[in-house]
Amino acid sequence: MWKPTSLRTMSFPLLGLILMGLTGCSGDHPDTDPLEQVLSSEDPRIRNVMDDPAPYEVQIRYTQIDRKGDSLVFRDFDYQVDKEQYFYPASTVKFPIAVMAIEKLNQLENLNLNTRFYVEGDTLETTFGKEVMKIFAVSDNAASNRLLEFLGQDAINAGFKTKNTGPARFSHRLSVPEADEVTTKPLIVYLNDSTTTLLPGSVNTPPKPLELNRIKKGMGYYEGDSLMTGPFDFSLKNYYPVSTQHEVLKRVIFPEAYEERERFGLSESQRSFLLDAMKILPRQAGYDPVEYYDSYGKFFLFGDTEEPLPNHISIYNKVGYAYGTLTDCAYVSDKENGVEFLLTATILVNEDQIFNDNAYEYDEIGIPFLAALGEELYRIELKRKR
Repeated sequence: MWKPTSLRTMSFPLLGLILMGLTGCSGDHPDTDPLEQVLSSEDPRIRNVMDDPAPYEVQIRYTQIDRKGDSLVFRDFDYQVDKEQYFYPASTVKFPIAVMAIEKLNQLENLNLNTRFYVEGDTLETTFGKEVMKIFAVSDNAASNRLLEFLGQDAINAGFKTKNTGPARFSHRLSVPEADEVTTKPLIVYLNDSTTTLLPGSVNTPPKPLELNRIKKGMGYYEGDSLMTGPFDFSLKNYYPVSTQHEVLKRVIFPEAYEERERFGLSESQRSFLLDAMKILPRQAGYDPVEYYDSYGKFFLFGDTEEPLPNHISIYNKVGYAYGTLTDCAYVSDKENGVEFLLTATILVNEDQIFNDNAYEYDEIGIPFLAALGEELYRIELKRKR
């Protein structure tokens, strides 16, 4: 079940890709799989899941990073990662939506992160930068939906193909009655204080049912107040597998590791803004620190505590949770101790196998597992020879 899936060295600015033998990797024991070690931990937060892992549908991809001069070495390790095994991605879809929205600004004349706009029929006037910040600070659904109106589902789906990130399918908005509407709303954009222009909506391709393993889950679900028997069908929902999430994250954190055609078209200032947004804590964005504590959107390492995060650790990430599924996709950086790694993981916690009943074991099992996973890998990184 555990296996390292890739080993790459990239030299910049030449972007050379050199396959290396295992002895060229980091660590005193390069053949040791850290995920096997971590998932064998006696930490009860991990044992609660790994003593009987089947119901939890866990998938993990972990990337060790070594810097050698102007080169980077990535070494990926997987646990049960399979793009054919469906899980509901929830709010993790907001990450690529934010990235592609920033990218699109560069394709339209006179638009930037500070441009004011509102969606036709919406009561809020805002800016593109504010909506991106809200997506990462508190995972704001409305902010993501506004940017989806700006992009359209077809453009989002095409973006994954052009960047060669792997499969994905975005078909709907989040937590609104018109979630599945294929026609996006126009945007009214301010060119200056008194002049506006209309960005027309788009008509997008209706989604086809996904044909993936475990696309139907559980033994029942609620429609309103009615309990329906039989599995819940996710075939028309968003699809954003672990492997694709990880590749999107890599392209944002390490754009120089990819050919230009596979990078997101962001300027340096735009990428700097995006990175700041990805690591920001809610209190730093002006939100109530009691309601939105530091780890509100940081599951790895700190998800099961409401204590302030240490200043020397930065987590650039996007989490998602809905329908009993918790997912985090993160770049963890501790410059004080020379630690950095990439980690994407998902877990399903739905003991009663009923969906839409709001009875999920997020706090009891899911978030503690992800926190412990991050902690254990961080400890390994602290000790790992580079």
